Parts: sequence; C-alpha cells; structure tokens
Amino acid sequence: MVCGGFTCSKNALCSLNVVYMLVGLLLIGVAAWGKGFGIVSSIHIIGGVIAVGVFLLLIAIVGLIGALNHHQVMLFFYMVILFLVFLFQFGVSCSCLAINKGQQVKLLSATWALMSNDTRLGVENKLNCCGLLNNNQSKEQFNEDVELCNAPCKHTGFCFTCGDLMLQHAAEALKILGAVGLFFSFTEILGVWLAARYRNQKDPRANPSAFL
Repeated sequence: MVCGGFTCSKNALCSLNVVYMLVGLLLIGVAAWGKGFGIVSSIHIIGGVIAVGVFLLLIAIVGLIGALNHHQVMLFFYMVILFLVFLFQFGVSCSCLAINKGQQVKLLSATWALMSNDTRLGVENKLNCCGLLNNNQSKEQFNEDVELCNAPCKHTGFCFTCGDLMLQHAAEALKILGAVGLFFSFTEILGVWLAARYRNQKDPRANPSAFL
C-alpha cells in the first residue's frame, strides 16, 4: 500500500488525533494542577484553559472514532469543527505575536481593574510586590493598592510594582504562546485535509458495492 492510500490516510489521521488527545489532557492536567496548587485560583483564565482542553479532547475523540470506523458523518462534522477551531486559534496566535508593550499595559490594567481586592492581595503576596503600575493614569488606584498591600517586601521598605514584574516576561510568554498556537493551528489544517481525503477513499478490504 502506497503512502497515499487508504491505510496510510487512516493511520495518519488516527495518529494526529492521538496527539490532539494528549495535548488536551496536558492542558486539563496543568490547569487543574495550577488551580489545586493555589496559583491565582480566582482568575477565570484557569477555567478557560480547562474548557479548551476538554473541547480539544472531545474533538480528537470524535475524529479518532470517525477515522477508525470510516464514518462519513462524524468525519464531516470533525472537519467543520476543526476548521472553525483553526480560524479562532490562528487569529488568537497572530494577536499574541503582534501585541506591543503599550497594548500589554492596557490589557494588564484592564484585568487588574476586574480583580477583587482579595485576588489582588493574593497576586501581590505570590509575586512579593505592591500595586500594579505607578503612572499618572492609575496613580489613585496604585496608592490604594499600596496602602492595602501586605506582601513581605513591604516590611523591608521597598517593593517592586507587580506590573513591572509581570511585563518583564510578558513579551517572551506571548511570543511562545503565539508560536506554539500558530504551529498547532497549521496541524489542524492538516487534520482537515486528511479527513477530507480519507472520506473520499474506498476501503480495499470492504465490499466493493458498499458505500463507505
């Protein structure tokens, strides 16, 4: 059987979906560990990561079952959903790679404003810092945060701002997330192409008169 044949397409599609299942389980496991370990557990992004992992896992299971059984309907819905996931992930990945420092500051400030005081205190204690950014736009909020802050550094008389600490690694983290997301988005296009190709192939071991 040549590589472009039925068996090769089936094995390639099955292998690709196994990889998606492992990635989904990894996302769920890491997010659940972070939540259980108490790392900014109040921030809803943890739940979002778990939701993405579960969604990817379910899609991979549908694709794997469809590939094993050469199920036309399951493969069709797998192709449509995976293509929509590609569009969403491609857009998000490009946004991560394109965002500049000014936009990072705005995003960080907006997220900080949505946090409760308890969540802010938790972040400050975790990072050993006080307040977000000491600038003209958020001077009043910064002074209020410093007044409430009980991080260990406050007892030494000098604290870094949490925003400066976060921004130190934000650009690198966004580049990594964007690059990884972009890579996996192209593997999703590969999955759509393989599924479309596999649907139109005949199983040489099946009844020639049967529609597969």
